[in-house]
Amino acid sequence: MISSFQHSMDQKFIETDILIIGAGPVGLFAVFEAGLLKMRCHLIDILSQPGGQLTEIYPKKPIYDIPGYPSILAGDLIDQLMKQIEPFKPGFTLGERAESVEKQADGRWKVITNKGRVHVAPVMFIAGGLGSFEPRKPPIDNIVSYEGKGVDYFVRNPETYRGKRIVIAGGGDSALDWTIYLANEVKSLTLIHRRTEFRGALDSVEKVRHLAASGKINLITNSQVVGLEGTDKLDNVLVRHDSEGPSKLEADYFLPLFGLTPKLGPIADWGLALERGAVEVNTLDYSTTVPGIFAVGDVNTYPGKLKLILCGFHEATLACQGAYNLVNPGKKLSFKYTTVTGIEGLSTQDSPS
Repeated sequence: MISSFQHSMDQKFIETDILIIGAGPVGLFAVFEAGLLKMRCHLIDILSQPGGQLTEIYPKKPIYDIPGYPSILAGDLIDQLMKQIEPFKPGFTLGERAESVEKQADGRWKVITNKGRVHVAPVMFIAGGLGSFEPRKPPIDNIVSYEGKGVDYFVRNPETYRGKRIVIAGGGDSALDWTIYLANEVKSLTLIHRRTEFRGALDSVEKVRHLAASGKINLITNSQVVGLEGTDKLDNVLVRHDSEGPSKLEADYFLPLFGLTPKLGPIADWGLALERGAVEVNTLDYSTTVPGIFAVGDVNTYPGKLKLILCGFHEATLACQGAYNLVNPGKKLSFKYTTVTGIEGLSTQDSPS
C-alpha cells in the first residue's frame, strides 16, 4: 500500500500547499483534514516508511484511546490512516531529514533535505513527534555487548519472544503494556521495577498486579538489573534488590523499556520559540511564533499539553483551519460537515507536484 504513495520520490523539486515534517499518525491525519479543505500535502520523514514510532518501534502494540476502536494495534492504525488519506493523493519524501528552512521572497518556505531535495510551500506543519530519538539505556557496563544478542530496547515483533524467557525492566506505560501483552505468549516473564509504585495508567497497573497475583508473571519491585551474563548471547540477568541483595534470573531476552530521549535535531535551529525541547504554540490554531509554521503532536507544548495521539488529531484539525487563509489568501473558508458532504468531490484531483 505504501509504495503507491512514493510517486514524488524521484523528483528533486516539489511544490505543495502544506509541507508536513513528520509522517507519524498526527502528520498523516493532517493530510486528511487539509484534504477536506482542498489543500494538497507533502510529507518528509527520516524513516523509510510512514507511521513514525508506531511503525518503527511498536507496530504490534495495542492502543486503547482511539475513538471507535476499543483496541487497535499501532501498525493497523497507520494502515487505516493511510487508507483514509488515499483519496487526497499526498506526496512523500521518505528516508530523508528536513535540514534547512528558508523564507523566500514570495513568502513561501523552501525546505531542503539532507539529500538535497527541495520542497516549497506557503505553510509548514512540524509533526515530528519527539524529533529524532534514541532509547534510554540503563547504566549496565556490558549492555552494549548484548544488543542484538538478547537485549532489545523496543518490541518490534512480539513473535520473537514466543516461548522464551523474558525479563522486562521499567515502570511506565511501555513496560506495563508489553508485560500484559506478552504474559500469555512467553515461557516466563519477569517485570522488574526500582520502586513499588508505577508511572503508567492505573488500569494497566491493576492488570499487571493481577497477573502477578495469579502466577502468570513474576513481579519484582524495589530492584534493578545491574548486570548481564552470557557467552555468545544473553543467558542470565543479574538483579539487585534494595533489601534482599543480589539474585540471578535465567533469560533469553532482556527488555529495558525506559522510554526515549528526544532530540529536535535541525528543528531546534529554525528560529522557533522552544521550551524544554518542545515548540511553543498558540492553542487558537497551533501556530508557532514564526508565521506560516504550525506545530502539532508531541513536538509542541502549551499549558495543559497531553502527549496523546487523540490530542494530536485535534491539534492537526485546528492547524488546518488556521493554515487555510495562508494557502488561500482572500478566500473565505466555508466549513462543511463530512456527515453531510462525504469526501467525494473534496479529494484533490491532481497529485502533489
